[in-house]
Amino acid sequence: MEGVSPAPCCHPFVHMFLHLEKGYVDPCLPRGRLNTNLRSKGDILINGRRQKLAFGTSAYVTQENVLMATLTVREAIYYSAQIQLPDTMPVAEKLARAGDTIQEMGLAGALDTRIGGRQTKGISGGQRKRLSICLEILTRPRLLFLDEPTSGLDSAASYHVMSRIAGLAAREGMTIVAVVHQPCSEVFELFHGLCLLASGQTIYFGPAANAAEFFTSNGYPCPPMRNPSDHFLRTINRDFELESEATRTVSKPSAADEAIETLVNAYKSSNTSENAKKEMHDINEMGGVMLRRKQATFLTKVLVLTRRSFVNMYRDVGYYWLRLGIYISISLCLGTIYCNFGYGYDSIRSRSSMLMFTGGLLTLMAIGGFPSFVEEMKIFRRERLNGHYGVSAFVISNWLSATPYLVLIAVLPGAIAYYLSGLKRRVDHFMYFTLVLCSCTMLVEGLMMIVAAIVPDFLMGIITGAGIQGIMMLNCGFFQLPSKLPKIVWKYPMFYISFHKYVLQGFYKNEFLGLVLENNPGVGDKTITGEQVISILFETEMGHSKWADFAVLCGMIVAYRLLFVMIIKVVDMLTPMFKGETFRCHSQCK
Repeated sequence: MEGVSPAPCCHPFVHMFLHLEKGYVDPCLPRGRLNTNLRSKGDILINGRRQKLAFGTSAYVTQENVLMATLTVREAIYYSAQIQLPDTMPVAEKLARAGDTIQEMGLAGALDTRIGGRQTKGISGGQRKRLSICLEILTRPRLLFLDEPTSGLDSAASYHVMSRIAGLAAREGMTIVAVVHQPCSEVFELFHGLCLLASGQTIYFGPAANAAEFFTSNGYPCPPMRNPSDHFLRTINRDFELESEATRTVSKPSAADEAIETLVNAYKSSNTSENAKKEMHDINEMGGVMLRRKQATFLTKVLVLTRRSFVNMYRDVGYYWLRLGIYISISLCLGTIYCNFGYGYDSIRSRSSMLMFTGGLLTLMAIGGFPSFVEEMKIFRRERLNGHYGVSAFVISNWLSATPYLVLIAVLPGAIAYYLSGLKRRVDHFMYFTLVLCSCTMLVEGLMMIVAAIVPDFLMGIITGAGIQGIMMLNCGFFQLPSKLPKIVWKYPMFYISFHKYVLQGFYKNEFLGLVLENNPGVGDKTITGEQVISILFETEMGHSKWADFAVLCGMIVAYRLLFVMIIKVVDMLTPMFKGETFRCHSQCK
């Protein structure tokens, strides 16, 4: 906001309405900490002091309804209650709080209806918005920010949503700050306070009921039978001026420019502005006490998030079940194509090709669950923004909930391909084979988490993830022997950071060591040992056992998760600075 004096402030227990021409209020609302592209200066004071809001004292409902589509309304609220409310609160009391919240927002009739999303239909748009609000008022915050709560709703749905919110503010003594574009007259009447902004300047800040009188007294009366909110917006909106910016002269400003200048100057000298200054002074004198509320322990959050994520993965066909079906189909193809290798010289190539396909291309297909994970990441970002839990709890819970499914899609298809193709028929060798496959799938999941943190769009993420894995496969030592790889970049460091290298060499040692195979006819001895095959023909590193390769894979799993946590934190720090600098440079170019 530009040159705002006095700055908008809120009393407790009021319903504050921000009416924007273009949304220039971003830096002073929570949305500014999400996706800010402005350099802001000045102070945001709470109880007259510069301080941060503790968990549970404020909540922010985003414009988008970011919800878990596979859950029912009841499940979404109950899981959220267990995450947000403290462990000292009895379970019965938590359920009662959730039930009261459901009743307050009028969702009792949709309790057992799934939320729905891109795959299945679910609750209506108004119900989704009310559910989004439900999830953030479980802690009964004293300050609630709503970013366009009526966006995408018809007038009837908008009124029902906002009337519920107004009733909540009255019952719970909450201060509600809502950003709303073009509310209907019924919705407008629900608000106690109004802040009108145009190009970052304060047009009006005061009681909503007095706004029409302010416009009338300054030469812009609201015509009869017209929604006051629409009249305010038309008066100060520059977007649809008949004259273009190219033909407008400095001496002939637009009607909107004249109105904005007149109203801004009138407001600065008005009694309403003086009253606002006095209220700010009184608030500063009162000070106030910061409320600090407890929340669930880290262990409780991890357990609840694990359970919720497990249910989501079970119900979302695209997360793992579709992948399992495709894996089984490909494993049947592998097993029948390479059925019974035998021990001839040609079986060397067959074994190595089958192992490479299993460890490479099957893990490549792990990107199939990326769209579902991106949806879960959106929920994580929303809940983390409001302080429900941190990155560590999310990473651990996602890991725990995904592990059973990853084991299933590694063991079942792996067993089909392993025994049909005729690999070593020993339990310990099969166990190692499945352990490596499990580690591969977990590792690729971690890699795709990193991609999701950097590239949130799922189409771009799939392409990026596939490209990264493709480069790693090219440098694993199968398509080009390690000694033939160019030393700069491809050998050092790509060969050693490619997880396919350790997968392939572990598979080679697991399968070939101990075998005696027929040698190439007419070349030396009639037989050749498996050790000679992998050390000479495949240039496998023999200085360590297959378990060392497996240990490296396990270390990479942990490293990828830690890297994900670091990226999330670094992105949080750098994004506002980067976007602010970009915006500043763009403004200077203009």
